[in-house]
Amino acid sequence: MSSPFDPHLENNNLATNLQADPLDNYLSDPEFHNWKWQIANRITSFKEIKKLITLTPEEKDGFRKSKGRLAMAITPYFFSLIDKTDPNCPIRKQAIPRIDELTVSGSEMLDPCGEDSHTPVPGLVHRYPDRALLLVTDSCAMYCRYCTRNRIVGEERPPMSIKNFDKAYKYIMKNNSIRDILISGGDPLMLTTDHLEQYISKLSKIPHLEMIRIGTRVPATLPMRINDKLVTMLKKYHPVYMSIHFSHPREITPEVAEACAKLSDAGIPLGSQTVLLNGINNDLATMTELFKKLLTIRVRPYYMYQCDPALGTSHFRTPVKQGIDIIDGLRGHTTGYAIPTFVIDAPGGGGKIPVGPENVVRTEPGKIVLKNYQGKIYEYSE
Repeated sequence: MSSPFDPHLENNNLATNLQADPLDNYLSDPEFHNWKWQIANRITSFKEIKKLITLTPEEKDGFRKSKGRLAMAITPYFFSLIDKTDPNCPIRKQAIPRIDELTVSGSEMLDPCGEDSHTPVPGLVHRYPDRALLLVTDSCAMYCRYCTRNRIVGEERPPMSIKNFDKAYKYIMKNNSIRDILISGGDPLMLTTDHLEQYISKLSKIPHLEMIRIGTRVPATLPMRINDKLVTMLKKYHPVYMSIHFSHPREITPEVAEACAKLSDAGIPLGSQTVLLNGINNDLATMTELFKKLLTIRVRPYYMYQCDPALGTSHFRTPVKQGIDIIDGLRGHTTGYAIPTFVIDAPGGGGKIPVGPENVVRTEPGKIVLKNYQGKIYEYSE
């Protein structure tokens, strides 16, 4: 396989440049819209970021004391969305380490979704009967501080080797029950288009595979990566679906809308996955705005996740009832297309379990008693 783009090939010089020019000037710089420039100029160190933003004591301690927990990397584009005057900016809280990451509760786990125990060959997770997860890289454009795979992402190691991909390919070939492959990581869109195509083209030749999905955050954190070459390649392998991670309505920008339009116009159905996060999106107004905005850019809200108990993420987790109340508040007050399924990924590998408001009041012989979004009671005869 050809090598992916290596973010270490160019010097990271953003912090130096920004001392001479305000960040806003980069928004009109042609290089700003080059995805490889964005990767090469990610903000990755305390030395760089302290020149760009006044850090809070909690953020300073996050850098000084949590080394090795999870790498920091923020694209210039995503950094430009941060309100530098607000320490509680929802973009900022997702991207910049805080000392809270060192607090580990007793319920937190290294591998909260039990993926390692369902890994028959390196890089392939086979937890559900008819689908499997292929982890092709541990790199992301921006490292979310609440990442469920913080045990493996952020090392910036080479992508899945030819040897390991062949093992995964042979496993899928031998298991006729697998009809659906989700390519994820890290983020598979960190690879060059040619490199990603080598995975997809080979998988597409497996007779019993009916669909390929791509799990990514790149359209939100690096929208310029969604270029014509990538879209043209993906069109060749339909049906291809894409699950995109969005967390806050501030992430829905004109650049993101353009990226999603290219994907939708290419016939790629788009769904969103949103993690419920304390202090970022755990209120009805924020989630309503996010889900409505997603529909305007042709992204269907698909899942809303309870935050997984990964190590160092307790400050992001909310009571489950908050998620249930958000779904309850959406139902009947907006289109059903804007209402995702609220799920808990059962700790230890039990899979996604839907949870939500209780609308079935009781069942009786010949009828079921229901409660609608207004709290009114109705009977349905069976």
